[in-house]
Amino acid sequence: MYEICLHGRGGQGAVIAASILAQALVDEGKFVVAVPSFGFERRGAPVAAFVRCDSKPLRAMTNIYHPDCVICIDPTVARAVNIFAGMPPGGTLVQATKAKLDELELPATLARVGLCDAVGIALDVFHRPITNTVMLAAFARTTGMVSLAALQHALLSAEFRDAGAEQNRVAMTRGYAETIVHELAREVSHAPAIA
Repeated sequence: MYEICLHGRGGQGAVIAASILAQALVDEGKFVVAVPSFGFERRGAPVAAFVRCDSKPLRAMTNIYHPDCVICIDPTVARAVNIFAGMPPGGTLVQATKAKLDELELPATLARVGLCDAVGIALDVFHRPITNTVMLAAFARTTGMVSLAALQHALLSAEFRDAGAEQNRVAMTRGYAETIVHELAREVSHAPAIA
């Protein structure tokens, strides 16, 4: 089983991103559960969404407390919440940031980090700092868990078809191409190899 926690702020589409990722993983033959988590539900407040996937049927429908991967779609949310809470050694971080790796405060136990200037890409493509689809592509590049094609296909589902699918496709293509992946700690990790 592989567990993913998406952190963002209200209005940035973390819950929608979890749904898109879940659909893409299902399309590639995995068993998936997407679990949204709502707090005060106000724009700008920290929010989280969860995705659990496996090669066999899943029964757990709970929040995720020990994520193998954290996708942080907002560069500032880590100041408000501990995005690494519960993450076991050998975890993966996919971070929206234009900072360099040595400018970030990261746990020594991380095995892999994917960095993407998602806000810059989103402003260029959408003219708004909506980074969810960019960061899904960054996740695909960093982990190899899902293909970029499957993510882009998931955008064509009925739920997302009219929500700027072409712009999102462009944003995903750029997010995938512009993500920089760093291999860090050499601890045993159950994260998949990069495709």
